[in-house]
Amino acid sequence: MKGVTQRPVRPKRTSTRILLVEPEFPLPTKSKNHSNFLPIGLLKIGAWLEDKRFEVELVRGNKPEDSLDFKPDEVWITSLFTYWSKYVIDTAKHYKSFSNKPRIVIGGIYASLMEEHCKKHTGCNVVFKGVHPIAEQYYPKYRLLGNDLNYQIVHASRGCIHKCKFCGVHIIESGGLMSERSILPLIAKPKKGSKKICEIDLKSNDYVIEKKNLVFYDNNLLANENIESILEELVFLKKTRKIGWCESQSGFDGRVMQKKPHLALLLKTAGFKNPRVAWDWGLNQGVSIKLQIDLLLDAGYTSKEIYVFMLYNWSISFEEMEQKRMKCYEWKVQIADCRFRPLDQAYDEYRPGKRNQIEGYYVHEKKGWTDDLVKQFRRNVRRQNICIRHGFPFYSRQFETKQALKEEIQMVKLAGTLEEKKMVMRVLGYECWDPMNITYPKTSTAGLVSAQTEVQEHV
Repeated sequence: MKGVTQRPVRPKRTSTRILLVEPEFPLPTKSKNHSNFLPIGLLKIGAWLEDKRFEVELVRGNKPEDSLDFKPDEVWITSLFTYWSKYVIDTAKHYKSFSNKPRIVIGGIYASLMEEHCKKHTGCNVVFKGVHPIAEQYYPKYRLLGNDLNYQIVHASRGCIHKCKFCGVHIIESGGLMSERSILPLIAKPKKGSKKICEIDLKSNDYVIEKKNLVFYDNNLLANENIESILEELVFLKKTRKIGWCESQSGFDGRVMQKKPHLALLLKTAGFKNPRVAWDWGLNQGVSIKLQIDLLLDAGYTSKEIYVFMLYNWSISFEEMEQKRMKCYEWKVQIADCRFRPLDQAYDEYRPGKRNQIEGYYVHEKKGWTDDLVKQFRRNVRRQNICIRHGFPFYSRQFETKQALKEEIQMVKLAGTLEEKKMVMRVLGYECWDPMNITYPKTSTAGLVSAQTEVQEHV
C-alpha cells in the first residue's frame, strides 16, 4: 500500500524542525512518564534527529499551533494499542490542519499491526511498521520529557522465540530474536575523553550510569542467548552500587527458567523486583507454573512479591480461569490479569462500572464469556490480590473502605478458626468473600453448583 513502509523513515531534505507527538491516550495521571507507558520510541528518534542537527520538540496531545516553540515541518506521531486508534486518528487530523501542512509520519504498535487502517483513517503521509533500525542504536533523549526520571528503559533483546496467537510481537519485531551481548553499552555513558563503552570496561571507572534503576522492555528477556553474562554484569553493577533496582515489564519466560534454574538466583541477586511469570494456557499447565514459582521462592523472593500473568476473555472458560485464580490463592501469589482484545480491534469502550454492557468492546462469546463474567473475573482477581497482599483469609468491602469500627475488626481477629471469623462477619452484617470459591455474577447462577463440585474434586 502506498505510504506504508518498513524501510527506515527519514525527514525530507528540506525539513529542519520535527515535532514528536504522543497522543493523549486515556492513561491514569500517575501512569504518565511511568515505566509502563514511556514513549521510548520517540525518545530514541529524538536522540537520532538531534544528532543529525534537526530541531526537535516532544509534546503530548493536540497543542494549538501558536503554543509551540516552532512551526514544525514534520510531525511524527507514536501509537499504542490498536483499540486506542481513535486517539491517533484525532491527533493526526489536528496536526494536519496546521497552516503550513506539515508532513505526518505515524509509527508504533497500532501503525504496525493495522497499517492500512491507520493510513486510511489518519490520512497521514507515511505509516512506518516495526522498529526504526537507525533510532534503535541511540540512547533515549530523556531530556525531551521535561522532567527527571529515576529510571531508564532498556532493550537487551528484540523479538521473541514464540509466536503466540494473542501477541503481536512476532509481527512488530519480525526479525526473530535479536540478542545484545552486554548490558553496559545500553545503560552507561563514557566519561569525557573516554572511548566508546564496551563490555570489557565493566570494572573500569571510564563510564557513568546516570539513571541507576533499569526497566527492561524486552518481550522475552530470559530468551536472550547471552542472558547469563548479562545477569552476571548486572550482579556486579548491583554489588558495586552502580545500579539500583531492575524490573522486567513483560515478566519472565518461566519455561526458560525451568531449563536454566540458576537464572532465578541471578535475577534476585541482580536486584529484579516484582517477578512475573505467565500462565497463558489451561489448568493442566499448573504443575509447570508451580515449579516456576518454587524456583523464585528458592531464590529468595516472597510469595506475595511474585505475580502470575493471566489472559482472560480468551479461549479458556470463566470456570477454568476461576480454578486458575484459586490455585494462585493457594500458592499465595498475586495475579496480573489482562483482558484479551483481538490484534485488529480498532476500538474498546469497556466500562468497568457499567452493568449489562452488550456492545462497545470484545467479548469472547465462543468460550462462554459474557460482559458479566468478564467484569466478575476482574473483580475476583482484585479482591484476591488484596487478601494476598495483606494476609487476609477473606475479603470485606467494609474493611477495605474502613467502614468497620476498630472494635469490630478486633472481634474478627480474636475469633479462632476461619469459620468462626466468618460467623462474626455475618453477625456484623459485613461482606465476607472467600477466595477459594468460584464466584459468579449475582445475575448469573447457571452452573454454580456443578462448578463448585468440580473445583472441590480438583483441589
